[in-house]
Amino acid sequence: MNGLDFDMGRITSIIGERSAKKVGLQFPAGLKRSGLKIAKETQERTGAITYISGSSCYGACDVDDVLRAYVDILFHFGHAEMEPIDKVVFIEVRSNADIIPALRQALKMLKGDSIGLVTTVQHVHKLDEAKDFLTKHGKTCIVGRGDSRIRYNGQVLGCNFSVACVNADEFVYIGSGDFHPLGIALATGKRVIVADPTLNEAREVEPKLILRQRHAIIAKALDAKSFGIIVSTKRLQMRLGMAEKLCQKAQKRDIDTHMIFMDEVKPEMLAQFKVDAFVSTACPRIAIDDVALFKKPVLTPIEFEIVLGERDWSEIKFDEILGGTR
Repeated sequence: MNGLDFDMGRITSIIGERSAKKVGLQFPAGLKRSGLKIAKETQERTGAITYISGSSCYGACDVDDVLRAYVDILFHFGHAEMEPIDKVVFIEVRSNADIIPALRQALKMLKGDSIGLVTTVQHVHKLDEAKDFLTKHGKTCIVGRGDSRIRYNGQVLGCNFSVACVNADEFVYIGSGDFHPLGIALATGKRVIVADPTLNEAREVEPKLILRQRHAIIAKALDAKSFGIIVSTKRLQMRLGMAEKLCQKAQKRDIDTHMIFMDEVKPEMLAQFKVDAFVSTACPRIAIDDVALFKKPVLTPIEFEIVLGERDWSEIKFDEILGGTR
């Protein structure tokens, strides 16, 4: 199905082993279009009743707990497990795309000798193949080990780049999109080449544009007298301790702050609160991906510390939610 492995054999087996009658299916945005087909095939194979979550899904941190409470099993697609959750089975949905054509293009762009290899869970099973290819062409490859939120070596999340903490000259990111490789570039200060197996092309990410954008957001917030500190109610996004510390730091500078608990951080919801700017301690992607939709500045915790004068402007980087070491 579209070059992706939804592991229907495993799904069928688990439903049978647990004699499940009610089965929940949860998909991130990029996989929701496959939801109806997966539901139909699951019902035909097992006879179980399927329920599709229509709620947003940003990662393994974002399980539909309402649906989970109602069904016997909830299959969560497209992400790797961060921690065991009762009745939830993570189906990682690996890609069958050939990575070599894109790597061949990336090889032409590499300047360093030691290369850090990183990717998402969809391609993590191809890292050994990537390492062999680049090694045969004279490169020393490093696949980093992440913290406790990371299941596989070399795997990056939108909120966690801990696998990039390696001594490499530059990085090759296998996958699509620019958010993850931009995060790696900002976290490491190193050059990052994207080897995109969907388009069979390679390109270098350029963080200057997004840095200018983030500098503009920070500048808008410098004169703010009041801030809403957003706290996520999602189980693995909640950083209440961080929110409380940010409030304390601001209040010492006579800046008015209010902690706002939310499940979904959307522009229309923030518009109800009459503050000058917001700080999101929820998913780090919110402030970046939806920047054009917000009427008022939405800062990351790091950016807020720049506003407070606790960090230098040169220290700006993507926010991360980090776990302990493994």
